[in-house]
Amino acid sequence: MVVSRPAIIIYTDDPDEDLLREVLSGIEEEGVLYEVHSHEGDLDTLAYDAANESMLGSGVGIAGRRLAMQMYRLPKGKNVYELDHPFFWQCRNLGANSARAIKKMPFKSLTVCPDDQSGS
Repeated sequence: MVVSRPAIIIYTDDPDEDLLREVLSGIEEEGVLYEVHSHEGDLDTLAYDAANESMLGSGVGIAGRRLAMQMYRLPKGKNVYELDHPFFWQCRNLGANSARAIKKMPFKSLTVCPDDQSGS
């Protein structure tokens, strides 16, 4: 018997490994489990199918250097977030937001660069 565990599902189709790693880091920082699976389809299909397969209702699709976050019951193509050639910090925040949606916490920004950490 296969038992599914509550996790964010990430469906990928030839993903940029660096972007994927950042998304996973964002989810891990929020303390939520995830599963990564190879899946065929365009970005909207990946995100939609991932959200609908997740027991938690949150899914991420990654196709090359494009990412989308989707939630269960939203129409296909109406992604919560969609990024094209994002910065690493945006990928990390998208991952965190997929977890924060489940935890009903405020989202991190994907449009404003975080404060400069260099101290200058």
